[in-house]
Amino acid sequence: MLQGPCRALLADLSAGDQRKTSMSNALFSFFMAVGNILGYAAGSYDGLHKIFPFTDTKACDKYCANLKSCFFISIALLACVTTVALIYVKENIPSSSLTAQENKGSGENSGDDSVEERDGGLPCFGQMFGAFRELKRPMWILLLVTCLNWIAWFPFVLFNTDWMGKEVYGGTVGEGNAYNNGVHAGALGLMIQSVVLGVVSLGVNVLARGVGGVKRLWGIVNILLAICLALTVLITNMAEHTRRFPPNSTDPLPPVASVKARALALFAVLGIPLAITYSVPFALASIFSNSSGAGQGLSLGVLNVAICIPQIFVSFVSGPWDALFGGGNLPAFVVGAIAAAASGLLSIFMLPSPQPDTTKVKTMDGDLKQ
Repeated sequence: MLQGPCRALLADLSAGDQRKTSMSNALFSFFMAVGNILGYAAGSYDGLHKIFPFTDTKACDKYCANLKSCFFISIALLACVTTVALIYVKENIPSSSLTAQENKGSGENSGDDSVEERDGGLPCFGQMFGAFRELKRPMWILLLVTCLNWIAWFPFVLFNTDWMGKEVYGGTVGEGNAYNNGVHAGALGLMIQSVVLGVVSLGVNVLARGVGGVKRLWGIVNILLAICLALTVLITNMAEHTRRFPPNSTDPLPPVASVKARALALFAVLGIPLAITYSVPFALASIFSNSSGAGQGLSLGVLNVAICIPQIFVSFVSGPWDALFGGGNLPAFVVGAIAAAASGLLSIFMLPSPQPDTTKVKTMDGDLKQ
């Protein structure tokens, strides 16, 4: 709900400049990492609920109160930054009449007006469906790659700490301390991942130039994502073979240092493809929409649909899929590895490269001069 308008605003402020579009999305990814780190730090502080004493009740212990306190702080921060953006960020919004005159003068016939007339009081849905009908081939390929990419990502996003608690630490929910210790270790891994995410986000443009373009960079990191998801099987097997138990207890001891180090290193390495996932697809959507003349806001909305549908699909299917293979999180991770490999290959071999920047100046009579 919040990221879509923010990215559309960044695209509008970039004014079609590919360099500014890429840089703005990279910085957006960086500040997402900063927010993640601050959020994990706030969640790990046991005394946060003391700021809001009313959150600590008989029905809600200090951990619950800390979580509610985080929500209150998040609400306050969102209200402040949204107010600042609305007051101080200036955006030139062309009127519909001016847009119609420009389209008429340039010989173009936009279907937006007819769509709005057909859909009456809900033009946004008509515009969305119209955007799907008028998508060009590059945008369709981008949607396919994004869809596969999030089929790969979402199982790990959902179950990463659960994987640490069950498969790596060998714990069971509600029994002993092993599972809780694993979840805490997974939270540490997520914080490390956020640090890597922030660092890599600042170097996305440098990495893209180094490998020969953003689409090749996206393909390479998707292959890296596939390898990392496949390595969860290896780390799980290593944890099972080195599992230790204290005398007269079924609650396992923490895994050996080498297994824990490999698991945390996996979280860290996954910060690299995550930085690209948070920046490159949105930059490409803005660039492709600008090249084809489509609205950037609508194009980013369509891209968000390609992100949300895989998340809904994985949420419904992953549980029964894992149960089909005896439980655990590895079956969903393996499917994610396959989807990541497919998205990487499609990105490298089928996704078109963005056209080079061209500076266009529109004259009063609608002509375009280079």
